Amino acid sequence: MVARAPFRSRRRRVIEVVPKPTVPTARAIVDCAAYVDGARLPGRFSPASALAEIRTRGTGFVWVGLFEPDEHQMSEIADVFGLHPLAVEDAVNAHQRPKLERYDDTLVTAMRTVAYVEHDMHIVSEIVQTGEIMVFTGPDFVVAVRHGEHTGLVRVRHRLEADPDRLALGPGAVLHAITDHVVESYHDVTSAVEYDVESMEEELFTPRTTLPIEAIYQLKREIVELRRAVRPLAGPLQTLAGPQTPLPKEVRRYLRDVTDHHSGVAERINDLDETLTTLVGAAVAKIAVQQSTDMRKISAFVAILAVPTMIAGIYGMNFDYMPELKQTWGYPVVLATMATLCATLIVVFRRIKWL
Repeated sequence: MVARAPFRSRRRRVIEVVPKPTVPTARAIVDCAAYVDGARLPGRFSPASALAEIRTRGTGFVWVGLFEPDEHQMSEIADVFGLHPLAVEDAVNAHQRPKLERYDDTLVTAMRTVAYVEHDMHIVSEIVQTGEIMVFTGPDFVVAVRHGEHTGLVRVRHRLEADPDRLALGPGAVLHAITDHVVESYHDVTSAVEYDVESMEEELFTPRTTLPIEAIYQLKREIVELRRAVRPLAGPLQTLAGPQTPLPKEVRRYLRDVTDHHSGVAERINDLDETLTTLVGAAVAKIAVQQSTDMRKISAFVAILAVPTMIAGIYGMNFDYMPELKQTWGYPVVLATMATLCATLIVVFRRIKWL
């Protein structure tokens, strides 16, 4: 019998998972306020106390702004306002396609936000920065969850608070103000990118310029990113402006105006994309022409240098009987012949614009 080695037990390495510390929900709350008849109620509220105050009064609504909440923080907010778990998961993970969903009496609107990044036109760098806003709109609350540093809604809140008549329309007025703010940012970014495209077009068609084609490719990629953020919002906006949503009629009128502005921006982005496609073709053609010019110059120099090389090669052959080898004027005559032929070629190539 074959002796077997004694059995050795292998100890498995136990990896202890340290739970992440729980961050209070208040850290993710940018602002929380209760509004009645278009006026903000004095005092500071938590989401639960604000909603309780509004439901006790039987009028008004709560507006909560959140910035990049984690799963625990969003779960607490969802428990307060009764948000659907699927929508809550989307709000935490972000990177959602613009869409509109309805869960019972709650509308969930996801929008992509954009911001223009200042840059050097000759350097490949990020031009359009994207983020996300998801808005939960219920009968007596609005929860706005945003991702991205550039997506602040403080100005939107201040502008609405300065117009109590619009704010008195309820949560729908807040939804309209946020969508209008997002579409307005689309317009601003598109105008800035359009200026870049015009500057590139002007420089590309200016003689003796060295605009790198990589910069044009980068701008075209950013245009594609901008189009992906803007164009899918058309469907949700049209649905919001339609009669099938529980929004007030006056709010739907405002939303139709936002839809028109969005359509105009989307058309401008398509025009910019087509213009950049043309610029890429023009840049490639310009590079090809430049390469052809360089090749002609190289060929001209090669032809000029070939003359003295050929003559030197002929007289470098070791034959005893070659003309002019024994003459005192042989060397200067050969040099003069080389110089004359090279000068003649230079004149010819310049006339045909090869040099």
